[in-house]
Amino acid sequence: MTVAYWVLAALLGAFYLYAGGKKVAQSKEQLAPMMGWVDRTPMWLVRVIGVVEVAGVAGLILPPATGIAPVLALVAAIGFVILQILASGVHLSRGEKKEVSLNVALIALAGVTVWLATVW
Repeated sequence: MTVAYWVLAALLGAFYLYAGGKKVAQSKEQLAPMMGWVDRTPMWLVRVIGVVEVAGVAGLILPPATGIAPVLALVAAIGFVILQILASGVHLSRGEKKEVSLNVALIALAGVTVWLATVW
C-alpha cells in the first residue's frame, strides 16, 4: 500500500504542481486558453487556488516523507477531493461537460489517495 500511495501522490503532485504553478505565475490572458473559467474569476482568487494546489502537493509529499505530522497527507488528499468537486460544479455551471471528466478522474485518484493515506 505504501508504494501505491507514493505512485498516486506523485501523479497528483505532478498535476497540481503544474496547474497550481501556472495559476500562481501566469496572467489571465495566458491562462484563458487552457482554463476558460478564469475569465469570470477575479485574478486574486485564481492565485489563491494555485497556492492551495501547491500547498496541497507539499501536504501529500512532505509529511509522509519526513514522518512529521503524517496526518497532513490525509488532509491534503481530502482537500483535493473537495477542490475537484467544487471545480466540477464550476464547469457544469458553465456548460463545460467535457471538462468534468478530468475532474472525475482527479476525484477518483484523490479518493484512493485518501484511503491509502490512512496507512500513515
